[in-house]
Amino acid sequence: MNRVREFIGFEEQQDRPPKKAIGICILDSGIFPHMDFDTRIVDFCDFVGGKLSLYDDYGHGTHIAGISSGSGLRSQGRYRGIAAGTKLMIGKVLNQDGDGRIEHFLEAIQWCIQNRNKYNIRLLNISVGLMRSVNGAWQKELLDAVSDAWDHGIVTVCAAGNNGPKRGSVTIPGTQPKVITVGSADKKKDGFSPSGYSGRGPTEDCVLKPEIYAPGTDIVSCGNNGLYVRKTGTSMSVPVVTGCIALLLQQNPFLTPVEVKLRLYESACKMDRDRQTTWGMIYLPDLLSPVTR
Repeated sequence: MNRVREFIGFEEQQDRPPKKAIGICILDSGIFPHMDFDTRIVDFCDFVGGKLSLYDDYGHGTHIAGISSGSGLRSQGRYRGIAAGTKLMIGKVLNQDGDGRIEHFLEAIQWCIQNRNKYNIRLLNISVGLMRSVNGAWQKELLDAVSDAWDHGIVTVCAAGNNGPKRGSVTIPGTQPKVITVGSADKKKDGFSPSGYSGRGPTEDCVLKPEIYAPGTDIVSCGNNGLYVRKTGTSMSVPVVTGCIALLLQQNPFLTPVEVKLRLYESACKMDRDRQTTWGMIYLPDLLSPVTR
């Protein structure tokens, strides 16, 4: 995370939590009560096993939460996440093998929508995706569900998936036109380029995807053992963008999801490759430049 923060132009003074903290809902494999989350996990719902206490038997969700919101306390700040003042609402929808059922995702998204005002949930992070081999009716329900979250004022951020670089390889629900879909980019000598594994568009409806890129390779963040672990994938890129948007909303809580998406578009740093088919790499100083309405 120290390298990620450098790449996106993060400076600690950019993280100035307001009186009412921004809430992030993460639907994943759960969360371990890592030191870096202190008391900021405000709700947890286990759609897989029905347990009441915090747990993450796969480790993916804890890693995601650390990227978006970890304080870095255990590492003396080295592995600090992006928005360390945010509240976390965690829905466990993946089992110990990282597999999930569509019906659990649908329930979890509605749970997020229903609790958005209670916890000031402004962001929904979905770092997992489905391939088109899934039943078409289930696909439509999931796409409709993330669209519903967006329409309720929740900025929904999804993964492009790890099936690139072939065209049309973005996973569902990242294919939904409204949501913000994130790909992974790697640092090269003369700039950033999309990672070879990162899903590419366009979608079947000829929608440009992913819109924005962020670091996703060899990211060290919170582990479900209370320490830190290293993971790679567009799953890791999504919470980088989620955390950056949380900082934007901390400064400008009036922004709508559509306005947030426009800010990302206007502030993205163009990459050498895919110059004509993506917005580019997220760059925090430009994203957080003063907003006028």
